[in-house]
Amino acid sequence: MAAVHPLEQLIQALRILPGVGVKSASRMAFHMLQHDPQGAQRLAQALNHAVEHIQHCQRCHTLTDLSICSTCSDQRRDATKLCVVETPADQTALERTGAYQGLYFVLMGRINPLEGIGPKDIGIHQLLARVSEGPVREVILATNFTSEGEATAHVIAEALKARGVSCTRLSRGVPIGSELEYVDLGTIAHALVDRR
Repeated sequence: MAAVHPLEQLIQALRILPGVGVKSASRMAFHMLQHDPQGAQRLAQALNHAVEHIQHCQRCHTLTDLSICSTCSDQRRDATKLCVVETPADQTALERTGAYQGLYFVLMGRINPLEGIGPKDIGIHQLLARVSEGPVREVILATNFTSEGEATAHVIAEALKARGVSCTRLSRGVPIGSELEYVDLGTIAHALVDRR
């Protein structure tokens, strides 16, 4: 078996990134090797460092370099509110708004029966344990508005209802600044149903 050329190895490695195909990976590889070898070294070192030092927070499961992330250890956060998201990227997006000052729980996925992913695979049992152990009075379900995200939110809501915990869902509707004629029909329908 012939050895794989280092350039081909780099291109294949870059293709693991979401949305990166052969052309994009090739373009990135050639750019780094031709125009920015120091940047390529920094990228390699940063990836190495992240893989060695980043772990999941023991309380909320987000990515952190500490055993308990800075959000969970922040005493100024409202511990009575727990926002449930699918991924650390979703948590980061919510944090950037500055509108939420409670705590989080990251599921690390969503229920997807077609791929064999059930409640046990995404940490719902850990979520229920977390809700039971602390002063949580409201769980905000911020899963995505996909069929899998909706199914995940439904399963969690039913489990929390049995425990007597208040459960809310992110609202959905017409984005601020948009014009109705350009909004998809499903979004308009949900906005009408969920009007306030």
